[in-house]
Amino acid sequence: MTENPFFAPSALPYRLPPFAQIREEHYAPAFERGMAEHLAEVEAIAGSAEPPTFDNTVAALERSGQLLTRVSTVFFNQASSDTNPTVQEIQKDVTPELTKHSDAIHLDRRLFARIKALQADDLDVEERWLLDRYITDFVRAGAELEPQDQERLKALNEELSTLSTRFEQNLLAATNAAAIVVEDVAELDGLSEDGIKAAAETAKSRGLDGKYVLTLVLPTGQPALAELTDRALRERIHRASTERGLAENSELVVRMAKLRAERAALLGYASHAEYVVADQTAPDTRAVTEMLAKLTPAAVANAHREAEELREEAGFDLEAWDWSFYSEKVREARYAIDSRQMRPYFELNRVLRDGVFHAARELYGITFTERSDLVGYHPDVRVFEVSEEDGSPLGLFLGDFYARASKRGGAWMNSLVRQSVLEDTRPVVVNNLNIVKPPAGEPTLMTWDQVNTMFHEFGHALHGLFSAVRFPRFSGTAVPRDFVEYPSQVNEMWATWPEVLANYARHHETGEPMPQDLVDRMLEARKFNQGYATVEYLAATLLDWAWHTLDEEPEDAQEFESRALRNANVDLPLVPPRYRSTYFAHIWAGGYSAGYYSYIWSEVLDADTVEWFKENGGLTRENGDTFRRELLSKGGSIDAMTAFRNFRGRDPRIEPLLERRGLL
Repeated sequence: MTENPFFAPSALPYRLPPFAQIREEHYAPAFERGMAEHLAEVEAIAGSAEPPTFDNTVAALERSGQLLTRVSTVFFNQASSDTNPTVQEIQKDVTPELTKHSDAIHLDRRLFARIKALQADDLDVEERWLLDRYITDFVRAGAELEPQDQERLKALNEELSTLSTRFEQNLLAATNAAAIVVEDVAELDGLSEDGIKAAAETAKSRGLDGKYVLTLVLPTGQPALAELTDRALRERIHRASTERGLAENSELVVRMAKLRAERAALLGYASHAEYVVADQTAPDTRAVTEMLAKLTPAAVANAHREAEELREEAGFDLEAWDWSFYSEKVREARYAIDSRQMRPYFELNRVLRDGVFHAARELYGITFTERSDLVGYHPDVRVFEVSEEDGSPLGLFLGDFYARASKRGGAWMNSLVRQSVLEDTRPVVVNNLNIVKPPAGEPTLMTWDQVNTMFHEFGHALHGLFSAVRFPRFSGTAVPRDFVEYPSQVNEMWATWPEVLANYARHHETGEPMPQDLVDRMLEARKFNQGYATVEYLAATLLDWAWHTLDEEPEDAQEFESRALRNANVDLPLVPPRYRSTYFAHIWAGGYSAGYYSYIWSEVLDADTVEWFKENGGLTRENGDTFRRELLSKGGSIDAMTAFRNFRGRDPRIEPLLERRGLL
């Protein structure tokens, strides 16, 4: 076998992983050597005869494990974006080993003693904050537990990591298997022409020539439900969506909830939610509960009013699979707008270059140059070099926009290389979306939701690209979970900012701008259906919260879910949760356990920040530079709420969010 490409730092620009040389057989040896090297480095620190100093202990830990970091970032990116049976087998094997590896470090009493000994040292602000974070990390990982409790903790962590991997792999298989096969094109009446072509192309790729395949997106609501006139087909799609993972994941989620509750108790917390929130910007679980309770009644009332309007439009009692279809009818009647009218104005390349990149250039002065000479991890991946206004290098941005059977659902951002002064590295970040790929030569026309998602995920990318920290522990999006969505949600505002929208919303054939009356109607309709949107989100959030604030051990996932939604007063048959338990990847495999509330928590900060931009002139370099300097560049190197106050000049106010959501 040729030399393993992970064994040395990449020689490519910005240390972009050498994807052209990486093979699946390289992963296992790189993980094995990476863990061994890391443990040897940690042993040298923990066993040193020298008195502990910041440089020989904490900074040394920051410098350690670089081979393991290189292989981990590439491997888990592939496991999410372009998996296969070989990668899945490696993932099953390596995930529990990585958990044991982490425990071996965090439960090393000698190492923890050296870290704690530095508390009296004279450190600068960032060093002091890093030391505090290390102490917190070690304590939360069980460093202060008795030996017998540490052994039980190790067992819990290992089993949870194994179950999380199983959940993720089960869900991908279940989602692919649940795709809807349509024999007769007449059943697709109402679906856009490009949507029908994409369904035919998907069927062809699965060996079903002459048929049509509608794949499922991760949330409960499926985009096609808004267009298809065939009610029976809408019901098939809805049931396929909501029944994903029932057979494969029901027992897993019950087991994981119990294990998380036991682990929290072992660490001295009343629940897993209390354990999670203790290290977030929310002050405690009571604050989260109170916020959700404040939002729920008004949102439910709005949803009931919307349901009544839809019943009047339909002329019969609706089912959940009818909501999107008839809400489009009401939207069209009220605002004279049809979502299909807008799609020809949202061509992917134009949205990316003249929308997302344009807004970033106007705000921050950065420019983007596509680098066709640099290879991504899949043929669909595009690589862009990002430069400062003066032409100096900033980093790389990778765009992976299309859905495929080997890719998990949803949209997300990953860091392939973390910015760090200590390691002399610049950022390399990737955005993943799941847009159905059209036939070759056809334009990729996006829905409004997909446009908004592209701006959202690029907000995460900017958080990574603008990182200007000394230590890799603080790089980019390494902030509390209930803060991480804040910069990305702020970036959504530019999708509808007049100057930006006018620049990218142009007809893909004629280049004509979207007619102003259509723009006006689109913007006017933004608060339409907000009751539904808020309730489906809150239902998922409260479901997550219920699983992680257990007052009794659940036995059956469906029964527990039904009871939790009923107790939270969000059990609306017409408005199912955005995610049901067995396909709620965020909380069982995505790091958002007891943290799905973070989207609405962050939206409080986001809505208040949008007000700041509007008050200060909007899309200006001065505003962008301020937001970049005070917040985006800081990563986790400062307390998150301190960064917000430094930027905003005060604590956040909830009123802008209530106004946005129609909840005042």
